[in-house]
Amino acid sequence: MTEGTDLWKRYCEYLVTDRGLGFSLDVSRVRFDEAYLESMNPAMSKALDAMTALEGGAIANRDENRMVGHYWLRDPELAPSEEIKNAIRDATGSIHGFVRQVHDGNIRGAGGPFENLLHIGIGGSALGPQFVSQALGGANDRLNAHFIDNTDPDGIDRILERLGPKLDRTLVTVTSKSGGTPEPRNAMLETQAAYERAGLGYARHFVAITGEGSKLDRAADGEGWLGRFPIWDWVGGRTSVLSAVGLLPAALQGIDIDALVRGAAAMDHLTRVPEMRRNPASMLALMWHKLGNGRGEKDMVVLPYKDRLLLLSRYLQQLVMESLGKELDRAGNVVHQGIAVYGNKGSTDQHAYVQQLRDGVANFFVTFVQVLKDRDGTPIDVQPGTTSGDYLAGFLLGTRQALYDNGRDSITITIDRVSPESVGALIALYDRAVGLYAELVDVNAYHQPGVEAGKKAAAAVLELQRAVVEQVRATGSARTAEEIAAAVERSDEVETVFKILEHLAGNARFGIAMEPAERPDLVTFRSS
Repeated sequence: MTEGTDLWKRYCEYLVTDRGLGFSLDVSRVRFDEAYLESMNPAMSKALDAMTALEGGAIANRDENRMVGHYWLRDPELAPSEEIKNAIRDATGSIHGFVRQVHDGNIRGAGGPFENLLHIGIGGSALGPQFVSQALGGANDRLNAHFIDNTDPDGIDRILERLGPKLDRTLVTVTSKSGGTPEPRNAMLETQAAYERAGLGYARHFVAITGEGSKLDRAADGEGWLGRFPIWDWVGGRTSVLSAVGLLPAALQGIDIDALVRGAAAMDHLTRVPEMRRNPASMLALMWHKLGNGRGEKDMVVLPYKDRLLLLSRYLQQLVMESLGKELDRAGNVVHQGIAVYGNKGSTDQHAYVQQLRDGVANFFVTFVQVLKDRDGTPIDVQPGTTSGDYLAGFLLGTRQALYDNGRDSITITIDRVSPESVGALIALYDRAVGLYAELVDVNAYHQPGVEAGKKAAAAVLELQRAVVEQVRATGSARTAEEIAAAVERSDEVETVFKILEHLAGNARFGIAMEPAERPDLVTFRSS
């Protein structure tokens, strides 16, 4: 039997497909055998039982003693209480009602009907909405979408300058569960200041997406913002795209959010199938486990061959790495789990890192995403009988074969077209696969202690900065970082003090000057 014949038999044997969804998952080019699937069947059955318990309202995030219920967003009937069911339905109804008034011009900005949308968020509160916007937006969008997803002042300035002439016709959605997360709070304050400089009242342009009773919720209520929409404590940021976090900006842009949710619900139904060979999330999680030896030993390279899906890899980078990247398992043992994710798009990558993927270090596996429908318009031949879309499909299939021939494994996901249903299905597929894989490796996918540690460390640095500024301003003489660190009683953090001083000296508003030298320990700083 030739290798090609063998691959065809594996393809037919292991393809998971759903015609109604226009979806298929091909794992035939991962080198596993029947013995592996049989050996993993008990573990996967246990993982599926855990997922059923999760959907039933089991406490999943014990750090915060909360449920994890993003699956209920796709089917409120699954929610464990009437209160939650009604809350989801009410929120969806409120989104539709608000968006209808915006699109009809009944809710408008100071300069007239809204033309632009500015969505402010961080992490999943930005990545999810950005992915959906990029995938499903187009020339006929009802509002033109823009995003601020960082606390980089230059990045904020660039977006606000772009919106400047039409700031009075820009609707701003501010997303923060607590209202205190620094990045969205900073962006909100910067944007409010821009409205004030333009002589505009920001309240008539702003909407809050936040937790009930949060700082942001109270501010929006007290200042008379246009609207407030909920984030519940049982929805994590990286799984929030099908809550108001993602649905409100998508609907404002003109995307069919009901179809988006329907696609996710359909995939949820498919990924509840107990027979793992027919369950795409089970098979996906098993392939991750096989390829990385249950230790994340190989990176996940995501290559969608469609420009609209460019941000899929960034979206999955957060979902997978924040969910699975854990130091401890659930018993408290040090395990250092996780799967690194990166990617761009095909065929751009033919001229970028595919060279290394084929010939370099074999520390990865590839997930190809194929979209069967090339375009909505009429194609032209770029060569006799060949279109641009034919080339794109050819590059995907050729690259996949070239990698396999050199011992590189790959997974292929195929969808009929990029539509709200298919994008919702992709979101749900990876939600479920991440949860199942976490069960296989016994980590909690729904907490993020590393992120919280980073936030605390950043707060400590800002506190140290205040002490450094006061110390430099109090003395006119030039001093080294070591001398200043000693003066603020942080001699064990000289490097951090030096980096703080570098930043201060790079921004004139602090009034601190730096005298360069050949070595960092000879550089001096003084009040200018």
